[in-house]
Amino acid sequence: MNRRQLLDLYYLEARAKLIDLAAFLDRLERAEGETDFRFHAFMQALPELQAGQGVRAERVLACLSDPTSEPIPAATTKAACGAWPGNG
Repeated sequence: MNRRQLLDLYYLEARAKLIDLAAFLDRLERAEGETDFRFHAFMQALPELQAGQGVRAERVLACLSDPTSEPIPAATTKAACGAWPGNG
């Protein structure tokens, strides 16, 4: 597909997701309490959307993923949290 065809097909869906992200950030800003590692990973990933070079999804995923190669001895939760908490 050319750019026009991609825009015709996916623009409204991407537009809605962008508005959802903006609303999510607005809600976080208004909420009380401290943020955690998920917020920091999310904010680190946002600039990657404008960075170019055609591998945005890979770079965003890297911002949210565990970069280590050693498995942990045991899971500490029942579900994934969507971001790597780091060593701290």
